[in-house]
Amino acid sequence: MRRGVHAGPGGSVQNDAVTAPFGSWPTPITSELVVAAAVRLGEVRVDPADPGSGTVWWAEGRPAEGGRTQIVRRDPDGTLTDLLPEGYDARTAVHEYGGAAWWVHGGAVWFTNWADQRLHRLGDEAGPVAVSPEPEAPRGDRWADGEAAPGGALVLVREHHAVGAGPAQVRNEIARLDVDGSVEVLVSGPDFVTSPRLDAAGTRLAWVSWDHPSMPWDDTVLTVRDLATGADTVVAGGPGESVSEPRWQADGSLLFVSDRTGWWSLYRWTPADGVAPVLVDEAEIGVPGWTLGTSRYATLADGRIVAASRRDGYDRLLVRSPDGSVSALDLPLSAAGSLQAAGPDEIVLVAGSPTREASVWRVTLGTGEYEVLRPARDLGVDEGYLSVPEPVEFPSTDGTDAPRTGHALFYPPASATHRGPDGELPPLLVVIHGGPTASASPVLSVGVQYWTSRGFAVVDVDYGGSTGYGRPYRDLLKGAWGIVDVADCIAAARWLGEQGRVDPQRLAIRGGSAGGYTTLAALARDDTPFAAGADHFGVADLEALAADTHKFESCYLDGLVGRYPQERDVYVERSPIHHVERFTKPLIVLQGSEDAIVPPNQSQAIVDALRSRKVPVAYLLFEGEQHGFRRGENIRRAMDAELSFYGQVLGFDLPADEGIEPVEIER
Repeated sequence: MRRGVHAGPGGSVQNDAVTAPFGSWPTPITSELVVAAAVRLGEVRVDPADPGSGTVWWAEGRPAEGGRTQIVRRDPDGTLTDLLPEGYDARTAVHEYGGAAWWVHGGAVWFTNWADQRLHRLGDEAGPVAVSPEPEAPRGDRWADGEAAPGGALVLVREHHAVGAGPAQVRNEIARLDVDGSVEVLVSGPDFVTSPRLDAAGTRLAWVSWDHPSMPWDDTVLTVRDLATGADTVVAGGPGESVSEPRWQADGSLLFVSDRTGWWSLYRWTPADGVAPVLVDEAEIGVPGWTLGTSRYATLADGRIVAASRRDGYDRLLVRSPDGSVSALDLPLSAAGSLQAAGPDEIVLVAGSPTREASVWRVTLGTGEYEVLRPARDLGVDEGYLSVPEPVEFPSTDGTDAPRTGHALFYPPASATHRGPDGELPPLLVVIHGGPTASASPVLSVGVQYWTSRGFAVVDVDYGGSTGYGRPYRDLLKGAWGIVDVADCIAAARWLGEQGRVDPQRLAIRGGSAGGYTTLAALARDDTPFAAGADHFGVADLEALAADTHKFESCYLDGLVGRYPQERDVYVERSPIHHVERFTKPLIVLQGSEDAIVPPNQSQAIVDALRSRKVPVAYLLFEGEQHGFRRGENIRRAMDAELSFYGQVLGFDLPADEGIEPVEIER
């Protein structure tokens, strides 16, 4: 091998590099590194009873511990304490996607335990104590999104599953859980309820609700109830408006996020003056409500509001003063979430950047300085191996001939030691986020760098329907799933090939969940430009999904595809399983055996169909995994198997020193 130049951070050119085929470069960013000491940071919390105490709590999902979620407390002196003993996992199954599984008040912590879904309390006792009643059915009562009420009770969301109940019989309610374990249902009737929030006096309750077939980013309603009289007031929402994150303020007003202008912005409501804008811009403060308990803004005691605002795929923090003036904090972050006020001039949050994994920060607003409370792990990797994403726009269509613009983050190959042969271009992985109403994240992902440091280019596509570009862009996917998303993924790949940035003959596509469906739909085309695909727990049969899924998404396809069974022909036409005759490119399928969102029969069906047609296929079923892999050993095997698959299909060797077990491709 000869030496020359190579791609460094963000694709910059450096000298004295070894020439080797793209995809085969040795790298320290192995699957072992991906999971080593890895955590998924969840919500950050401060004690609302004493926000300036200096104590901060946060959640960590730990692949090395079977994927369980631990709650960590950081004391003012920096001492870190894991709060949950062995056998406890702070995860709720409300909506199956969970979120807001734990909260803090008065020094005590309440959390929903994954195994039994009962609510537990961590206080002065030696260990967790169950405080919710034993349900009739195992895991039949699921709790989330709570807060303390006067007298020590809790107001929270309960999702009730009766014995033998199907999705249509599941009840989502707001309940009061008293200190003696008794339960009083406060709000029932809507298909879904979230965000129960009491004002400071405990006399008014706000909540968000919606009904089938809407999803929380479509049409929701914000209601306030006077608990003394029982009178309800609809504050905002309704057809065409998505409302979220209600939060009472010290002056008795109610802040909330709404997309009534086409962008998720911040508003204030009072009984006397109604609704008024607080922080409105052509940028997104809100995020789609896949999980409960999102927190994209925080209010300080003096009335200042700090909000995360996303534009062109990147977040920034804005500060709105009581006089209405707005300024931006100069901080090295590209994504932010879980904002909490932590004293008179501080907030805590989860933040990350293109060169730093997500970590817990404390930001002092007066000085603009920040302290990292929970540092990202030290990868011990030369920065030359890190590829920095570039926001790109590319021409696309709506699946017909109407021109429009698509969005994506493009990662060029990067290595501190290697470069590709002269005259060759790198293979491209088209990455499709889940949701589909989600977005690409510009935060350092070791899982992405696993590919780019080996010589792959990666494009993470924010196809039409993604969040972050306003409601009209999000609504492009209505009735068009399997059309607009596929059109954007193909357009992004072809455009990068035309720009001379990737090899148009070595394009691969990969995605999980909704992204898995888009992967299959893109391959089920006679004109597909992709040489291979990787389907992670994706949907192959839309009819089967409509008939066999959980309550939260049981009518989701009404908006994405059409009413079922009235429009069954559309479901059949857009289901990859009905077009297996068009599949000619190799496919690898990865699936969890306990996935309740996209059941394993979806993956099995497409694998069996491809086997019957002798289309090259590899299939890995991971026992005990749910929707998305959480166990370190399974994450490693899935990544390495996919790399082995690409090596065999695209024609490059794997680094010998990693000891990667080849995956079998059935032919």
